[in-house]
Amino acid sequence: MTDGRLLFPRMSLREPLVQDLRMLNPWWEGKPLPVLPTTRRHLVGQIHTKLQQRVSPIVAVRGPRQIGKTTAQLQVLQDLLDQGVPPRNILRLQADELTELARLPEPILRIVDWFEANVLGATLNEVAHASGRTYLLFDEVQNLKNWAPQLKSLVDSTTTQVLVTGSSALRIEHDRDSLAGRITTIEAGVLSLTEIARFRSIDLGPPALQDNGLERLTDPKFWHDLAEQGRARSAARDEAFAAFSERGGYPLVHNRKDLAWPVLADQLNETVSKRVIQHDLRIGDRGRKRDAPLLEEVFRLACRYVGQAPAQRTLAEEAQRALSADVGAKRILEYLRFLNDTLLLRLIEPLEIRLKKKRGAAKICLADHGLRASWLQEVVPLDPEILRREPHLTTLAGHIAESVVGATLATIFHLDLAHLPARGGKPEVDFVLTIGTKRIPLEVKYQRRIDPQTDTVGLRTFIEQTVNNAPFGILVTQTDTDVVLDPRIVCLPLSTLMMLR
Repeated sequence: MTDGRLLFPRMSLREPLVQDLRMLNPWWEGKPLPVLPTTRRHLVGQIHTKLQQRVSPIVAVRGPRQIGKTTAQLQVLQDLLDQGVPPRNILRLQADELTELARLPEPILRIVDWFEANVLGATLNEVAHASGRTYLLFDEVQNLKNWAPQLKSLVDSTTTQVLVTGSSALRIEHDRDSLAGRITTIEAGVLSLTEIARFRSIDLGPPALQDNGLERLTDPKFWHDLAEQGRARSAARDEAFAAFSERGGYPLVHNRKDLAWPVLADQLNETVSKRVIQHDLRIGDRGRKRDAPLLEEVFRLACRYVGQAPAQRTLAEEAQRALSADVGAKRILEYLRFLNDTLLLRLIEPLEIRLKKKRGAAKICLADHGLRASWLQEVVPLDPEILRREPHLTTLAGHIAESVVGATLATIFHLDLAHLPARGGKPEVDFVLTIGTKRIPLEVKYQRRIDPQTDTVGLRTFIEQTVNNAPFGILVTQTDTDVVLDPRIVCLPLSTLMMLR
């Protein structure tokens, strides 16, 4: 450059945004992170594994609000600093709070430009060529417009590692296609039973299903071993499950064991359910057209029909009565899908193999039964000992147990999960796990006594149909049982099933 001027002018940002970035990245100036919980989710280890494997430049963590994604991200960040990563090699951006970001046409790329020029003092590629590593952390990334094309451009032109979190299945999954080959996803739900045990200093051991593929789920020995593991650790398992029964699986309710459930229930409503319904689903021009009272009513109906597959017409009729408004079945389905996209609930679709043209309704599984208890102000226990004293709650507890099974299995990434409605005289099956060419039927019978004939008819019928290629079935019960069942059926209680994760 003969005239002494820079070929490209240095990137600058508005002062309010710079101050926000300084606040979010105190380690740049040698200042500490916020005080973090000492107890860690399995999620932290999963993130570290993905970052170390470097299979893809982007690691995405998706899950409902308030399940600990941000905390896990900060714990990973602290670990990187403790391992000697230079503080100025790490950028973190919280995308759901900074209003100044909306002024930037391509906020991710412009923030990274500024970071290189003003903090890193080099380009990402220059650091990589000097054998250094850089980390870019984006929290609630789905709130940034066109985030996926920006990340694609970024990782295609630089050598760096990106960790993103998001609480919208719609916006995370919708944009995954443009990031094919560049992104690895971790599915995060509420606390698993082994994590609840850890939060409560109960020795339950590690989860049975490690992150080494789904093939083990097709082996009946794996499930028999899981059942035996549950029996061997029954005291610890039952103590942790009693805590889950009482409070659900959100980290908040186990971190604050000192607070009564009504206080925590109000907090869950404010920070999770209402936040999603009144804010997340109504941001943006399209979101503002959504009917807030109808969203709330559809969520209430989802709580009422938890673990079931009600027809949309039924839900529409109930919504019409509650709101005194004309509500069609298509609109109900649309709003259910909105809620599914926020990961507050999971819609488990019917298995297609036997449905032909006539599809059934999706099964509704809440992310956590604590959301139902807080929204409806109705606590239904899952603890077998409490249900023994309150048998009138058994049927409703059975529906909630079915929802818990669905939510637990839905967090196993890449697992194809469906349910099979009754058709042509053949009984329904609560869940069907499809892994490769094999299908594993699973039935939930959340009751004290198991009849080896009537309670297994759905599983046996499914197994005996050659087209299903089902080597065995799983019966999920309320407690450990010594009832002799068909040798093709593995029996284990819900509490043991939850030790998978």
